[in-house]
Amino acid sequence: MKLSERKHFILCSVIEDYIKDAAPITSGGVQDKHIPKVSTATLRNELNALESMGYLKQLHTSGGRIPTPEGYKYYVSTLLEDFEVSEDKLKKVQKFLDNETSSLTQILSGIAELISETTNYPTVMIANGYDKLVIEEVKIIPLIDNEALVLFRTRSGIVKNSMQTNASEKVCDDASAFLTRKFAGKTIGEMLEGDTLIKSLGEVQTFRALVNSLLESMRKFISKTKIDIRGESAVNLLNENERRSIKQTKKILSLLGDKEELYNQVETSSDDITVKIGEENEKMEGCALITAPIVIKGAPVASIAVIGPDRMDYANIAQALKIVMSELNKTK
Repeated sequence: MKLSERKHFILCSVIEDYIKDAAPITSGGVQDKHIPKVSTATLRNELNALESMGYLKQLHTSGGRIPTPEGYKYYVSTLLEDFEVSEDKLKKVQKFLDNETSSLTQILSGIAELISETTNYPTVMIANGYDKLVIEEVKIIPLIDNEALVLFRTRSGIVKNSMQTNASEKVCDDASAFLTRKFAGKTIGEMLEGDTLIKSLGEVQTFRALVNSLLESMRKFISKTKIDIRGESAVNLLNENERRSIKQTKKILSLLGDKEELYNQVETSSDDITVKIGEENEKMEGCALITAPIVIKGAPVASIAVIGPDRMDYANIAQALKIVMSELNKTK
């Protein structure tokens, strides 16, 4: 809903105040802090209008108001429209990406840790796009104890897996060359589909069993959702200086411990930041989830989410996520 300039200013200002101190919003408070030249009667009318639009709600008939999920969403959408890069955050992200490892799993884990440290809230990363990665090279490296390391070098980073095999180094090299020749330029998902690969092996019996084992191990690897939970910041939710209910903190900790529910909440097909706020889901009552896709070199490989109370620092979180998304899209 389009708001007038004054309503927009009032709504965004009082939400920022509420995030800081959790004090209910009153016309007198708005006048004292933000618009001293406007009467409290006029400001009361503005707050009544914002309430009727669904952006604020009154806890008690004679009490102040608090933001609703719709109010928070309006506020976040405004933040993203007026997005300004923080130089400190940008340098931190650029430093991480400059020093990134080639392992995609480690890259994603590092991003989750960086976001959690930057925002001071628990963060969840779900790697759900490995099957869409485009293969550049396949390498099978025999190790000890009948085990081999499988490396898929893709445009978005290296995917590592292991498998059981007693194949010799020569057989591993031959199978690696075959898989690279046949599937370079195709996705991991395409490699795993159908029986085209098996038929194409023809009379090459020396590495048929090795390739079969590799396919089976990769199917299991892809089918397992990779969830990286950075919950160290959850202790900050118990900070005694924060006016936050124990009920909210318990909801967040409960959600962090439920991987199936986390997947349902975090997994997204959106190409931008999305916001979910408590009242939409009983399991998230009083909580909020800000989710963003992680796209590396054009491939959507994961979804990341920051979890916290509905009265959390949306500006800091949205900015951190937006910077990471922007910088990842720039990677060559």
